[in-house]
Amino acid sequence: MKIVVVIPTYNEADNLPALAAELLALGIEGLELLIVDDASPDGTGQVAEELAQRYPGVIHVMHRPGKLGLGTAYVQGFRWALEHDADYIVQMDADFSHSPHYIPKFLEAIKDYDVVVGSRYVPGGRLDERWGWGRWFLSWWANSVWVRLALGIRTRDATSGFKMWRNSALRKIGLGRLMSNGYVFQVEMAYISEKIGLRILEVPIYFEDRRIGRSKMSIPVKIEAAMRVFEIRLRHRHIQACPEQPSEVTC
Repeated sequence: MKIVVVIPTYNEADNLPALAAELLALGIEGLELLIVDDASPDGTGQVAEELAQRYPGVIHVMHRPGKLGLGTAYVQGFRWALEHDADYIVQMDADFSHSPHYIPKFLEAIKDYDVVVGSRYVPGGRLDERWGWGRWFLSWWANSVWVRLALGIRTRDATSGFKMWRNSALRKIGLGRLMSNGYVFQVEMAYISEKIGLRILEVPIYFEDRRIGRSKMSIPVKIEAAMRVFEIRLRHRHIQACPEQPSEVTC
């Protein structure tokens, strides 16, 4: 069994070594890390290279020429994982908002599902108590009201960036048809997953505010993501499931 954890990074030099250490300390056989760095000016790419040299064949680094966006980072990372025969692919943030200790639970749960979602909005899920009321309300409204009404999806945490995918699930989605690049990328993935009939399980998580550095999820970014939801519905109105074939296929 091979598991690849895809971690997009931009200015995460202070978080990355501790995150890598916690992931490797899980002791999961076949676990590998792919760090996708967007030319972080704080030296995250160099930190990633040092980790890769310390753990050859376990930690891998993909350097991109600039800040090209979250969606394309994940698509490139997913393609790399599929090309390297990963059985399961995990996507997560580098800032400890997503705790590595949930991954063994995801791995147990995915035996009967195609994708496991780390969810803040199912019973048992929680947000960091330090979140202000306005931030909490905007996040809750986007997931529990706006996205569900606009797209008709059942997933309660459609913007979750903490998921485990089966290899076959990503191939059925067809990475070539994903067009979103910012945080709305998560919504697009959730919408397509439901439309093609993937088996989805939401597992409750505690979403911790980042430990070091500043959040990249500003209010304008959230508003832009909300406005792009209808583009997703229009773009994928005739969607059909792809057969299990290379991820570049668009059907």
